[in-house]
Amino acid sequence: MNLYSQTLAEKLGFTRNDRVLIINNDDAGMCHAANKATVEGMENGLISSATIMTPCPWYNEIAAYAAANPRKGFGVHLTLTSEWKNYRWGTVAPRNEVPGLYDEQGYMWKGVMEVYTSSGPEEALIEGRAQLKKALSSGIPVTHIDSHMGTYQYSPDYMKVYIQLAKEFNLPLRMPSQTTLNNLGAPDYREICRREGILHPDYFIHEELEEYSTENVAGFWTNYIKNLKPGVTEIYVHASAEGEEIRTITHSAAKRIKELEFFTSNELKELIEKEGIIVISYRPLLELQRKK
Repeated sequence: MNLYSQTLAEKLGFTRNDRVLIINNDDAGMCHAANKATVEGMENGLISSATIMTPCPWYNEIAAYAAANPRKGFGVHLTLTSEWKNYRWGTVAPRNEVPGLYDEQGYMWKGVMEVYTSSGPEEALIEGRAQLKKALSSGIPVTHIDSHMGTYQYSPDYMKVYIQLAKEFNLPLRMPSQTTLNNLGAPDYREICRREGILHPDYFIHEELEEYSTENVAGFWTNYIKNLKPGVTEIYVHASAEGEEIRTITHSAAKRIKELEFFTSNELKELIEKEGIIVISYRPLLELQRKK
């Protein structure tokens, strides 16, 4: 079979009809509760991947775990925002190199549009490089990149930086599905990645999350997973361990706690087995990309 006619799943060693799933826990490193959930989800559940926020206060804890467990799948959750009211962080790059990324309180901006208004792609490139270098210097075998709150993805200029970082560090990346790109009227970023030799999953959950709520965590994911298409799909959660810390930081604590419960549940394990779904991390994509 011609290599270029193969699907991503086939290139990874699966069949054209296999349903392959990456379950990523975003926001590792953000706080202790996120780290605890990431470890528990990987060791006792079906969380297969996580992305680490390198500027955050609890980075060192999860970085040490990732470095000590090199076969686990850890990427970098490129971060340009600090969204919580009383729990904030600044940049990895020196402030004088990225002054536009700071708000009047001396932290990263809370929202995506504030970043776009006050900063620019040049500072996003400097900060993204600094975050990736920090993770690599900590001994983390980085598998891929994605973007906290989508800041590197909602603007074409920032998306160019995002793809540039993936190429520069030779890493796969999270990419919206073609349907999502079409709905957003976005350029054909998937074709750009193909030309640059950058891999990404076939499908990524986005529009479907409009129906997602704290009350239907288990039901939502059960339905979504049952209806996976053949190919490689990435889903993401923000699983956190129960406790005062996460409940103080964010109003979304209840949903995050329920996500940990579901993604470590026997219910999910039985569903995955019954449906014949193959769960992987980004590591096979990384190895394929670097082999190519």
